[in-house]
Amino acid sequence: MTDSISTSPLDSAADTAELRSQLRSGSEKTQLKLLQQHIADAGWDVLMEFLLERKSQEPTAVVGKAYQILYGANSQRAAEFLRSNFPTGVVPLRSTSSIDYTPLQQLLTLQEFQEADRLTLEKLCELAGGTAAQRKWLYFTEVESLSATDLQTIDTLWKVHSEGKFGFSVQREIWLGAGKNWDKLWSLIGWKQGNNWTRYPQEFIWDLSAPRGHLPLSNQLRGVQPFAALMSHPAWVK
Repeated sequence: MTDSISTSPLDSAADTAELRSQLRSGSEKTQLKLLQQHIADAGWDVLMEFLLERKSQEPTAVVGKAYQILYGANSQRAAEFLRSNFPTGVVPLRSTSSIDYTPLQQLLTLQEFQEADRLTLEKLCELAGGTAAQRKWLYFTEVESLSATDLQTIDTLWKVHSEGKFGFSVQREIWLGAGKNWDKLWSLIGWKQGNNWTRYPQEFIWDLSAPRGHLPLSNQLRGVQPFAALMSHPAWVK
């Protein structure tokens, strides 16, 4: 099957059949590229079908993109479908501390990355306990004791709703690929340009044009030690 696809709106029966075929057997790259096009209401049924087929599986970036399209569609039928089948979103919001990640999923669904980044830090501090929540940042010892389940939930939310570009595990993959060299990492993910740190918030990129691993801004945890603790957390060891 070829990865060559049209860039015109998907609004014909042939386009709908191609969408269904690619969602079932195409590569993730092809699937995401296809979903970046305008999908008319004829394609919404295909997306609903696709989401139901994948409902029992761990969500992927393609699932997240399909959900976002239906979430933003001006369709009462699509809205009712999502309310009935995915009331809190496509990512299971698992937490060992009874923390509600629904607001974070909503922000990421809407691609409100700056607000989602702020809320991510807030949730991490909440997860660490009352003292950290009041302080609004984390010590590395607090990072080490964070729930793996909750970290995985936050990470999955970011990956699924960013076409796989953002998330802690994405940053960790880049860090390992850079030989655990912090200076290389900062440059690769756009947190530092030469000798100059990227200024928060105006110099950060709050959309998908950002470098891979650019978000969330774990440097807000204060210093390299908390970030190193996050990158070495057992949550990422399979």
